[in-house]
Amino acid sequence: MKTRYSRWRIVLMGALRFLVVTLSVFIMCYIVFALIFSTDEERRLQRENSLYRSRYSRLKEKEMLIGDVVQGLQEKDNAIYRELFETEAPSPDAMTAADLIAGSDSLSENFYLGATASASGRTMLMAEQVDQNFDAIFRLLETRRDSIPPLTLPLKDMSYVQVGASVGVKQNPLYKVPMQHDGLDLIAPQGAHVYAAASGVVSEVVHSRKGLGNILEIDHGNGYTSRYCLLADMNAARGTRVRRGQKIGTVGISGTVSAPHLHFEIRFRGEPCDPLHYLFASLSPEDYARMVYMAYATSQSLD
Repeated sequence: MKTRYSRWRIVLMGALRFLVVTLSVFIMCYIVFALIFSTDEERRLQRENSLYRSRYSRLKEKEMLIGDVVQGLQEKDNAIYRELFETEAPSPDAMTAADLIAGSDSLSENFYLGATASASGRTMLMAEQVDQNFDAIFRLLETRRDSIPPLTLPLKDMSYVQVGASVGVKQNPLYKVPMQHDGLDLIAPQGAHVYAAASGVVSEVVHSRKGLGNILEIDHGNGYTSRYCLLADMNAARGTRVRRGQKIGTVGISGTVSAPHLHFEIRFRGEPCDPLHYLFASLSPEDYARMVYMAYATSQSLD
């Protein structure tokens, strides 16, 4: 009985050793085969990985180059804002195309690489154009430092709710008919200080109790003038030079307007321009968007 048990044990151990050896040989053969031979799918994946590695290195180089360009543009932007507005430029929006498509796992890696490469090329082209524009602006500032257009608000601490009708055909509050409105209505209490929107020479001072009331006009050079209407007091005489931000009068009212406000005009070579197109520099993007909406949503002027 004991001998029979030993025989079965020997057979079982032999079978187990055979199974282990066979499995080990199979694994080794599979490893050797996998290292030497590749399937079509594996070869395709290997080619794609190689292509991705080469593209990634090129995209990294472009990213570094774009980063240097953007940094240079930000420095030039800050220089322009300090020159014109005596403040730092607004922070750039950090949102990128990757943020817009983040979270979507249905897009292939080819899409991401293609989109990134395309965006990099467009950004490089735009950076070159912006750089050329900045150079033109700096040359203009160097040659015409005394002819900067009026780019700042004539009232301090303004809110977008103070914006009335802008340039266009508006309902006249007195005659109740559509009439051409050549300025921007800025609602303010009587006596509020009015400031020069840019440096220049006072070219006209009108004293009147009708229409747009007391008017002070500043010539900024290069064809640009700004007009401040419905003033109560005027603190600058004709022919005097004023600086940007200098107080030039106070808000008043005449008998033909519905509420005290400043009627502000910007003209280029005598033609009225929409002041909203010039005031963006002294506002945040959010406040500027709200002011534009308020101005164009207002169908009736105040004067």
